[in-house]
Amino acid sequence: MSSLPATEPAVDPHELRDGLAEARARTLELVAPFSNAELERVFSPLMSPLAWDLGHIAAYEDLWLVHRFGGEPMERADLAEVYDAFETPRAGRGDLPFLGPGEARAYGERVRERALGLLERRGPGDGRLHEMVIRHEHQHNETMLQTIGLARIDRAPRRAVTPPAAGAEHTGLDLVDVPAGPFERGAPAAGFAYDNERPRETVEVGGFRIGRTPVTNGAFEAFVAQGGYEREELWSAAGWRWRCREQVQRPAQWGDDGREWRIGAAWRARSPGEPVSHVSWFEAEAFARAHGARLPTEMEWEKAATWDPARGETRAYPWGDAPPRAGDARANLDQLCFGPAPAGAYPAGASPCGALGMLGDVWEWTASPFQGYPGFVAHPYREYSEVFFDGDFRVLRGGSWATRARVATPTFRNWDHPQRRQIFSGFRIARDA
Repeated sequence: MSSLPATEPAVDPHELRDGLAEARARTLELVAPFSNAELERVFSPLMSPLAWDLGHIAAYEDLWLVHRFGGEPMERADLAEVYDAFETPRAGRGDLPFLGPGEARAYGERVRERALGLLERRGPGDGRLHEMVIRHEHQHNETMLQTIGLARIDRAPRRAVTPPAAGAEHTGLDLVDVPAGPFERGAPAAGFAYDNERPRETVEVGGFRIGRTPVTNGAFEAFVAQGGYEREELWSAAGWRWRCREQVQRPAQWGDDGREWRIGAAWRARSPGEPVSHVSWFEAEAFARAHGARLPTEMEWEKAATWDPARGETRAYPWGDAPPRAGDARANLDQLCFGPAPAGAYPAGASPCGALGMLGDVWEWTASPFQGYPGFVAHPYREYSEVFFDGDFRVLRGGSWATRARVATPTFRNWDHPQRRQIFSGFRIARDA
């Protein structure tokens, strides 16, 4: 039934306990600056009330660690329908009888106490369910930051650090070569991965060129100034209908005065050297076409990020096999910057082909629709991936500044509708060799 291996290396229960605690501390820190009324408010039909997210995080842990893993009755089985993310779309969550902020926090505390007790008594097993719960909370932290960004409340959830400066001026228009040939795509059999990342397979990819960095604000400003939003020939038919219907003229968090909205900084001058963010797949595609280019497929993106032709093998990360840590000089992950670092700011994180910034900073749209790999098996529930294999979603890769390092791997696949712009999304361009 599972696409995950039957056996795993020994799991340290203390590491899982620490991971659960750190994830919860980050969640509570994110919501601390906001009033109960703000936490319960619907700021956008695209997003849940923040209080709903608090309760959902607790309910997910209740289901998977207390009930499914521990074999005990849920703390609040009566809340399962309220916090079912698939059965209750975001647009309607504000009308649900979700718990208030104080109740949601208390519910989370009770569930965590039971989950830790079960971990102490039973051990972690193979650790996969605990890891899934940790990463689930990390992922909701990012969607909560999306909500905070859309709300445009000028209060930072935590103090941000200043990202490093780029060593050279980048635009995203400089391309690097990736030679034709096979590479191993997808997550390896050992370790934790989501069902849509498996099974790993050797695939042939033709030669191509891909952006050394994501496209920057400066390059995108030129596209706007040159009438990119008015030139129908640059847009797909669906993209042009969307642009006209929504009267889109610039990226979602841009003003018309050279400024952009940034969490913790309110309106601030746009930095030309930072990757453009909050653009839709339609906008990314139009920009690429304006430059005689295209968006990379997700297989091209992953090969550019991981394939080491000198070693003839796939790297775990663009720079090698060591995972990123907070404060790492190789990627803008867990840095608390509340925005992308300048393009090229982490040269130590270069992939073998010379591509920079492939993890962290911005999610990168690819040309690929979200589908299962050959041999896909849903695990541990169909609603995580399989129900979205309908052709309406496009794949994003690489993670953003808001993505936790534990989540952001080169094989992780995010997805959304091509018109969505609330995500911290940018892109890099590609061409055939």
